[in-house]
Amino acid sequence: MLKLVRHNVATEPASTDDAITAGHNGGPPLEDEHRPEWGDGGIGNYFYWKAAHRAAWRNPSPGIVAFRIRKAERLGLTYEEYTLEILERGRHLQIEDVDRIAEIKRARAARTINHRS
Repeated sequence: MLKLVRHNVATEPASTDDAITAGHNGGPPLEDEHRPEWGDGGIGNYFYWKAAHRAAWRNPSPGIVAFRIRKAERLGLTYEEYTLEILERGRHLQIEDVDRIAEIKRARAARTINHRS
């Protein structure tokens, strides 16, 4: 006659080689040190920067978006490139800013090449 052996896997490990103890759910070890969102260093101005970043990229009014789109198209830039330039430099690009516009376009081309490879 064949005898069936049943193991209760909830309370007994499958083998003695398993390091998992009875009642373990198989989740990550609790001994690992928690790494906060801001990294290993001190918190510094992390939350101020996070709030400022969120506020800077918050959706502006439709009129401002339309203005920036028209201006960006006139300069040969994308909306994101034009808006980022405003946020980084604190000024709107003009047609006379030929060198800076060319630099932005070169950076775009470099990103495209690096992204494809």
